Amino acid sequence: MKSINTIVFNLLAVIVAVFFITNNSLSENFFSEAKQEFDEKNYEDSKFLFQRNIVFNPKDAESYLYLAKIYKNEENEKEEIKNLNTTLLLDPKNEEAMHLLINYELKKSNYSRVKELKENFSAICKNLCKKIENIEKSLADIEPKNGS
Repeated sequence: MKSINTIVFNLLAVIVAVFFITNNSLSENFFSEAKQEFDEKNYEDSKFLFQRNIVFNPKDAESYLYLAKIYKNEENEKEEIKNLNTTLLLDPKNEEAMHLLINYELKKSNYSRVKELKENFSAICKNLCKKIENIEKSLADIEPKNGS
């Protein structure tokens, strides 16, 4: 007959396994639901769900990217940039986040930062490479103003 310690250990192992499996599936459900709410333009609901997803999966770059988009829509620049930077910290090759950050810096006429980001963007782009021409044109427009 098994010792009581073995039975308790096995029971705890099963509980821990179920906990991690449940948390992982909850996380996936939060992202899917959040994305659906975002696509339906229910930004407040999607923001809550993306934030909840981050609680279970703090390294999910896509959730931070969508939060940045929501904050952009809300015209909350501080949170938008914070989430774009977090996205790029977790996923430095995220083209969409890089492009959104470039557009933000263009809006601020930050020539040197746009130039730096454009070079990084050129190195990583796969799907949004056509945007480089627009970035270069915008850079040419702001260069004389900034003098950098």
